[in-house]
Amino acid sequence: MMRQYELVERVQKYKPDVNEALLNKAYVYAMQKHGKQTRASGDPYISHPLEVAAILTEMRLDEATIAVALLHDTIEDTSATRAEIDELFGEDIGRLVEGLTKIKKLDLVTKRAKQAENLRKLLLAISDDVRVLLVKLADRLHNMRTLEHVPPDKRARIAEETMDIYAPLAGRMGMQEMREELEELAFKNINQEAYDTVTGKLAELSERNRDLIHTIEDELSALFKQQGMTAQVKGRQKKAYSVFRKMQSKSLSFEQLSDVFGFRIIVDSEADCYRALGIVHMRWSVVPGRFKDYISTPKQNDYRSIHTTIVGPSRQRVELQIRTRRMQDVAERGVAAHTLYKDATTGDEAVVLSKDSRAYSWLRQTIEALSVGDNPEDFLEHTKLELFQDQVFCFTPKGQLIALPRGATPIDFAYAVHTDIGDTCVGSKINGRIMPLVTRLANGDEVEILRSGVQVPPPAWEEIVVTGKARAAIRRATKAAVRKQYSGLGMRILERTFTRAGKPLSRDGLKPVLHRLGHKDVEDVLTAVGRGELASDDVFRAVYPNHQEARVSPRKPADEGWFNLRSAAGLIFKLPGLGKTQKSPRASRQIGPDPDMAAMPIRGMDDNSVVKFGPGGAVPGDRIVGILETGAGITIYPIQSPELTKFDDEPNRWVDIRWDIDENNKNRFPARILVTAINAPGTLAEVSQAIATSETNIQNLTMVRVAADFTEMLIDLQVWDLKHLNQLITQLKELGSVSTVERIYQ
Repeated sequence: MMRQYELVERVQKYKPDVNEALLNKAYVYAMQKHGKQTRASGDPYISHPLEVAAILTEMRLDEATIAVALLHDTIEDTSATRAEIDELFGEDIGRLVEGLTKIKKLDLVTKRAKQAENLRKLLLAISDDVRVLLVKLADRLHNMRTLEHVPPDKRARIAEETMDIYAPLAGRMGMQEMREELEELAFKNINQEAYDTVTGKLAELSERNRDLIHTIEDELSALFKQQGMTAQVKGRQKKAYSVFRKMQSKSLSFEQLSDVFGFRIIVDSEADCYRALGIVHMRWSVVPGRFKDYISTPKQNDYRSIHTTIVGPSRQRVELQIRTRRMQDVAERGVAAHTLYKDATTGDEAVVLSKDSRAYSWLRQTIEALSVGDNPEDFLEHTKLELFQDQVFCFTPKGQLIALPRGATPIDFAYAVHTDIGDTCVGSKINGRIMPLVTRLANGDEVEILRSGVQVPPPAWEEIVVTGKARAAIRRATKAAVRKQYSGLGMRILERTFTRAGKPLSRDGLKPVLHRLGHKDVEDVLTAVGRGELASDDVFRAVYPNHQEARVSPRKPADEGWFNLRSAAGLIFKLPGLGKTQKSPRASRQIGPDPDMAAMPIRGMDDNSVVKFGPGGAVPGDRIVGILETGAGITIYPIQSPELTKFDDEPNRWVDIRWDIDENNKNRFPARILVTAINAPGTLAEVSQAIATSETNIQNLTMVRVAADFTEMLIDLQVWDLKHLNQLITQLKELGSVSTVERIYQ
């Protein structure tokens, strides 16, 4: 266990003016608070925050961050309070410690919502101060190093959590060294067999090629020395998980991998990077398509380097990374190399390590885009999308660089520029040519977005895009469109209720009673009514609590009905908004509500419709009625449907509606028929041919009953209207193989 003076000495090595008093105070306070607490391994608990602090000293971080590492578990696991820490160490350190305390352990398998909400808290805390991330990653790294002392079930959960969240997050923040170690440790605990296999293969390969690696290093060093350049050449072997991931993604065997070994060339300046590149390319052949310049076009995590692959010494493929020492520092430690927490940097590269680094800017933008979502699970899903993607680089017509995940579309590009541009996108030009919105973008593409002020993003776009920001925005727009429909439906229902009672309805009139209805604004009330979650009568009574409804006597039947029934008492129902009892349309020729009350018009359905058909469907020409379903809008039934008997005792759910179809309507509507036909070869083909000839679409077909001599087929159709359906039924009845055809309403 690291002693107090050892911690101070570690920090002094890279920061001579360290505040020793702060470190000593934090060390003693943590030691006192954790007392005799122990870890699962049996070690004193204080050893954990000390090891976390030691990891941060390797990153050469300031004493305030080291102090937070020492204190990060005190509020959660001891009697320490935020007020006490504020008093002893200042509000800044207290805020960071509390931010870490709020972050609970995540559970990928059984507590997805809790995991998502805690991830949101983590990212919000990090966006406020990046030191939270550094301490959290160091905390996770030490936990992974000691994971063998944890029970197996808990061990697997923590490893999966690390692989899914923390390792990608470290990578996105440019901390490649930490990412690799986290991935290796997680890989070992998730898939021990694969880890052992890949590790064994790498050990054999390393032993076999040991001389070759030294040969390449010596030859490259001699080449640069010959050209008068100072360059450090170092060979390295890829990590086990990196090799395993490549084998999986590209379906390769271990023997097919050509870049298990790579070489880093460290030079003094950017100019030397390009000079070294020229020397190498003049000496050896380049592998086509394997050159990338991340110096002129840095990655979003601030990574800068030149990548190239050559057919080098001994005709071996050799992967080279050419960078400066500062680039190497940033590549390994990412935001930990940030000048915000270190001595100021001067020179050209100070810009790269500025307070507004690309990695930190990406994090803030990601949180801004995703944290507004209503659903924590959506936030988790979209954040993972952002974490796990390789990148392509595209340009706007004005030359602005936009980094996108590989496989991104112009829709992703539009949302990356601005949410409003994405919402109004209707087309795209890629390199000056009009291209479909589903086109996958490539490196260097220039993308121009075509817009329309009346465009609303279709829900289907959610399956096309690959970025979390685009998917979250599309989902919000879809929810807003559906909410608008429910709100409009609720307004119509309330208008009917208020008109029936002879009272005016206005949005302003609903505002004073919002607290009685349990909603924050008028739109919420209208939406709840439209969804069937709030009864229109309840809204009316809230607005007019003293209103006395006039008693109305039941209306005497006009005639004896369709079936000459002198009594139809069992077939009575009420239409909402009428205050009068009417005879069922199934028992009366007089169909429809009070002439003074207009029926609600409906048109064809769209993707976001809150009006849907019942099981048997309905077609223009049918007398229809709507039933208000809780949370599902209105379900339309033909008046003949036996399903309506279920709602005889719930008159408030009945909504009178009518067809309002354009003359040029091209929509088909659902209907269901039952066909009884001979059980013989060719019968089904004959029936299908007759349906196709009549321009009718078969949506579903079920063999309800099959006997030796006959079969019954339940067919779901899509027809233009009632006339079209009747013509089809007549045609089917005329077939020699068909016995009966009848329409089914349920």
